Amino acid sequence: MARVDLYDTTLRDGSQGEGVNFSVQDKLAILRRLDDLGIDFIEGGYPLSNPKDAEFFKALRSVPLKNAKVAAFGMTRKKSISAADDTGLKALLAAETALITIVGKTWDLHVLEVIGTTLDENLAMIADSVAFCKSQGREVFYDAEHFFDGFKANPDYALATLQSAAKAGASTVILCDTNGGSLPHEVSVGVKAAVKACPGVCLGIHCHNDCELAVANSIAAVEAGALQVQGTINGIGERCGNADLISVGAVLGLKMGHEVLLPGSMGRLTEVSRFVYETANMNFRPGQPFVGMSAFAHKGGMHTHAVSKLARSYEHINPASVGNERRILVSELSGQSTIITKTAKLDMAHDRELMRRILERIQDLEHAGYEFEAAEASFELLVRKTAGTHNPLFDLVSYRVNVEHGPNSSGVSEATVKLVSRGETIHTVAEGDGPVNALDAALRKALVPVYPRLAEMALVDYKVRVVNGRDGTAARVRVVLESKDSASIWSTVGVSENIIEASWLALVDSIDYKVIKDGELSHNS
Repeated sequence: MARVDLYDTTLRDGSQGEGVNFSVQDKLAILRRLDDLGIDFIEGGYPLSNPKDAEFFKALRSVPLKNAKVAAFGMTRKKSISAADDTGLKALLAAETALITIVGKTWDLHVLEVIGTTLDENLAMIADSVAFCKSQGREVFYDAEHFFDGFKANPDYALATLQSAAKAGASTVILCDTNGGSLPHEVSVGVKAAVKACPGVCLGIHCHNDCELAVANSIAAVEAGALQVQGTINGIGERCGNADLISVGAVLGLKMGHEVLLPGSMGRLTEVSRFVYETANMNFRPGQPFVGMSAFAHKGGMHTHAVSKLARSYEHINPASVGNERRILVSELSGQSTIITKTAKLDMAHDRELMRRILERIQDLEHAGYEFEAAEASFELLVRKTAGTHNPLFDLVSYRVNVEHGPNSSGVSEATVKLVSRGETIHTVAEGDGPVNALDAALRKALVPVYPRLAEMALVDYKVRVVNGRDGTAARVRVVLESKDSASIWSTVGVSENIIEASWLALVDSIDYKVIKDGELSHNS
């Protein structure tokens, strides 16, 4: 199958998404990850739009890239001005990138009603801009903005704009579904018409996701003859976002057999996806295809039973092929086969009576508001407790939390914990930014001398959900804590009518699991 180039515009189009704001260092860090992955082209931004993008292109000159070409993005010359005198085109050249991407008008509505010029002048603006940048030794891509809307309204003129760019020297002409309203069969018709009108010219596709069809439209374009796909990592971008290059790359490479990215890079898609989420300070999408936490998660008993025997019975690809992993979720919907699969590493699967008791315990706790599919560390502790193999780290005597508010107080929380560990009574006090943080500090202050590796553990997320909201302020709440150390991340859960108690239960499980995971329990007990 043919090579399909991937053109990433996360740093430009992606940064236009609501809530997305990359620093220069963020952009450089993402750039390096995309280059390592084997993305062919990376759009860095519009040099004239803001000081940050100007600084990025300046910094780019000292960044060695192994695979990708970086493009500076800008618009055609303004009407009634020469390309050589256009400020925007001068800025593109000043960015000193070997590749320039120029966007121009394709839809006659925009030409006549938005920029207010003639159809012939617009063709000249396109040709002059491409030819000028080409004459300065740059490779030029041309983005045909609103191509599919323009093709519907005036097909002859829309195709003429492509021909104008191609004749002026554009090496690739990209057909843009800028409003994101086209359907796959419409994209296919448009691309085929462009292939016929521009023989020998490389065509690309740039789709927005307003109908949630950006990936489907991109694939339809490739099937119709496009050899470049533009998009963003995780589909971030203006309005509903862009085509998700993660899904596009996986579909083209794993499903259709096209050559994309670098050989062996497909297994890094999950890593790159999560890196961009973290850099953009965005939450992961659990249900994101291929790389989401739930993409290969199995919950129903029938599903988990089948997957334990033959993974491909409920998985369209091997999760490892995109760097993801299979997850077997435990819930009240689980059957014994799920419990057997989840307890395999604990060597308990042979005990069917134990499996039954574990399942019954899970169902009872989930009825009370627990949820173990998002708290696998608490699930393992539940298994150990049910099997009678769990040794608690301590016996609790009492704990107390005091939150002080007043005219002269900034709301400091103080926690006192009294417990017995290894026959010794330990009484500690600690302050924190909130009651849970104070409890965590006091508990670890008590236990770190006994279990030193607890010092390297950190809480990274804290989620609270009301389980039975109809009870108002007396409702039961579920707290899920996410903790990490240098090696792994794990989640625990606690449920109570008292939010502090629910937090305490999740916190104790988190610390308990850390000690068991590191093998300190048998060493110190």
